[in-house]
Amino acid sequence: MGIFEKFKLGFKKSASTFTSGLKEIIIKKEIDDKTLNEIEEFLIQSDVGVAASEEIRNIISEKKIDPNKNKIDEINSILKNYIIDLMSPLENENFFKNKNYLNAILVSGVNGVGKTTTIGKIGKILKSNDNKVLFSASDTFRAAAIEQLENWAKKIDVEIIKSSQGSDPASVAYKAVDEAIKNQFTHVLIDTAGRLQNKKNLMEEYKKIANVTKKIDPNAPHEVLLVLDATSGQNVINQVEEFNKIIPITGLIMTKLDGTAKGGILIAIAKKYKLPIIALGLGEKEDDLQIFKAEQFAEAFITTN
Repeated sequence: MGIFEKFKLGFKKSASTFTSGLKEIIIKKEIDDKTLNEIEEFLIQSDVGVAASEEIRNIISEKKIDPNKNKIDEINSILKNYIIDLMSPLENENFFKNKNYLNAILVSGVNGVGKTTTIGKIGKILKSNDNKVLFSASDTFRAAAIEQLENWAKKIDVEIIKSSQGSDPASVAYKAVDEAIKNQFTHVLIDTAGRLQNKKNLMEEYKKIANVTKKIDPNAPHEVLLVLDATSGQNVINQVEEFNKIIPITGLIMTKLDGTAKGGILIAIAKKYKLPIIALGLGEKEDDLQIFKAEQFAEAFITTN
């Protein structure tokens, strides 16, 4: 299956719901103010966000839709071009490329977003590009998280630094970065405990992990990734806001896009925060983490066939 086919399959729920809803509004109607308002309202309900929805409405309003052409195709074309223009600057394919220097990557997110699995999948892509990868099992609250990351390390044949359950997460991260420098690893992926963005003590501990890595390398962590669950809808906006206050986020990964009909939330986040989008989780399989490409996202989002 090609990359676009994976995108398309992963977005099936979102695309089907979105395009059928849009079609219902547009079909057999003039594109007048009333229809434009209905389109804007529908976009907001699809989690595209108020700012982006208003912009799209204005673009449709300014572009004179040819009554002799297929209105749905014309509006889909406007949407596709809007998404590409908005999100192309947020691509970061360089993230996965071969490096010859250390990249300490802190991976965060709330409970249940799939951080540990995502780290395993990131590790696989990095290794396939001839990077030397090390895992840091710094989610020490759950024995299951340590075991899960260990299983991924075995599966893709990378090394792991771990400690016993209940150990200080920052000390595990410190050991991992130290090990990475001594043995010339190009990437150390630091798993962190799931934490609610409103729990001050957990967020302080998360900050401590980042600060400890700086004692070895002042530029660490070199990347701070926030993993988001697409099925959480509007809650992800608040997560980006709060995590970004603690340690500035350098990249986003959105998981479970195959399990929601509201993939439009990624458009809302792109419009509001302009943060790089590293990859998208489009399924449960090992190879279902896809490097983000704006054109493929746009195409898949408005395709139902």
